[in-house]
Amino acid sequence: MWACAPYAGPLRDVVVAWKDKWRVDLTRELDAAALRAGMTLAPAVRAAVGRGEARTGAGSGRDPVLVVPAPSTAAARRARGREPVLSLARALAQGLCAAGVEATPARLLTQRGHDQVGRGSRGRGERLTTVRAPRRGTVAAPSLAGAACLLVDDVLTTGATLAACERALEGLGARVLGAFVVAATPPPRQGSAAHEVHLT
Repeated sequence: MWACAPYAGPLRDVVVAWKDKWRVDLTRELDAAALRAGMTLAPAVRAAVGRGEARTGAGSGRDPVLVVPAPSTAAARRARGREPVLSLARALAQGLCAAGVEATPARLLTQRGHDQVGRGSRGRGERLTTVRAPRRGTVAAPSLAGAACLLVDDVLTTGATLAACERALEGLGARVLGAFVVAATPPPRQGSAAHEVHLT
């Protein structure tokens, strides 16, 4: 798990305003952070891809890393008129490509139910059953066997969203390398193990 910073103070205000208070102008700044993060993470992603059994393509020998945004509910998309995390995924993929890792954003997941804002850990845990990938054998289902995927979300809180995304992708045979978030909620107690690695 990679995060730019703890989800606290001014960064928390920025993310909330960007996602839910119509501050679309902040997209450029957050996308720029994701692009820089992609460039920073490229060596680790390249190493992780090399350790697995990457699919071979007809051209250069490797399929691109799929940068997969955590899905929004249909209601959240309608309310916001956009998918903020998809924009982050595109910027992260651009950063990876700029640093020599072939990557492409891939909107592979859907989510039914309600958004997570304001929900406790139990409610967030229920999300494990709401994230879906296209079923095998359907026209919409891509061939993900052996595909290397990198998840993207705006904030890590309990990890339930990313766990659900990982499970859905692995159910189709994909290999999840890790996840990037703009910010991560600090651990609840001093001295507890951190659940993220902050980028410089």
